[in-house]
Amino acid sequence: MQRKRYAPGRTGSTARTAVALALGLGLGAGLTACSAGTPADDIAVDAKAGQAAAPVAPPGRYRTLFEPCGAVAQATLKDLLPGAAALPDAEREKAYRGVAAVTYDTDRRVGCTWKADTPDTSHRLSLDIERVVSYDAAVSDDDRAQEVYVRKQLAVGIPVPPTAPPSPTAPPSPTGTPTGTPSAAGKPAAGATTTAPSGKPSTGAPSTGPTATSTGLEPRVLDGLGDVAYVDDVLSTVGANGHQRAVSVVFRTSNVIVTVSYQEQTTGSAEAPDSAELQEKARNLARQLADRLEE
Repeated sequence: MQRKRYAPGRTGSTARTAVALALGLGLGAGLTACSAGTPADDIAVDAKAGQAAAPVAPPGRYRTLFEPCGAVAQATLKDLLPGAAALPDAEREKAYRGVAAVTYDTDRRVGCTWKADTPDTSHRLSLDIERVVSYDAAVSDDDRAQEVYVRKQLAVGIPVPPTAPPSPTAPPSPTGTPTGTPSAAGKPAAGATTTAPSGKPSTGAPSTGPTATSTGLEPRVLDGLGDVAYVDDVLSTVGANGHQRAVSVVFRTSNVIVTVSYQEQTTGSAEAPDSAELQEKARNLARQLADRLEE
């Protein structure tokens, strides 16, 4: 019998080697094609991860509030409530103890009220202390508290002092500017009439200090108390011959707003309560509370 001639490359091991090489080359080409098509997605993810986060406004200085009924010294209460001295011991102690305001969160708002009556006069003192919190990450607690304070001030008819904007540096006015047209600095030229938005002639910025005809005791902005402060003073009649004077001192320190309300009411033919005396007492107490906030 004639034997078959040996043909190189057709044995089993050699064939398996050729198949393995072919598969390896095909797999490498496929991986190269896939890796060439993916950078777009990767770049998009990296771009999002690199975006800067929006700045967050700083929190307020205060996170809690002090207990108001115990914040006023007994010596101060004796001065503010002169009628309590004539009360029996138990009633006098109760008058000095005060009555706490009902609030749902004592870290956000607290208050206290004291009162003492006599046959001719009655006195009432109250405190309201509010901690303002901004829920807008772009607005700080202090800025939100300032908004609340300004609304209170405007509600009692005290104007907010204007803030002078920085003076812009303007180029020199060209020669021959026509009369009655604005100059380069934005101001009316000589001879032009300026009117306020209401149509009345402008009288300049409103003054917050005493005028020539004022007594210096009218509602006004106060200096040297907290960050900002004002005092309000209202006199009204009660009954046929009675009078009531209500003085309020409101100030803001950081994100806390404090309101001190002091009232005196007279009956019969008694004279109206003295404005200077009540304002001085209310302001003294407000200064004590401002010092307490600084502790």
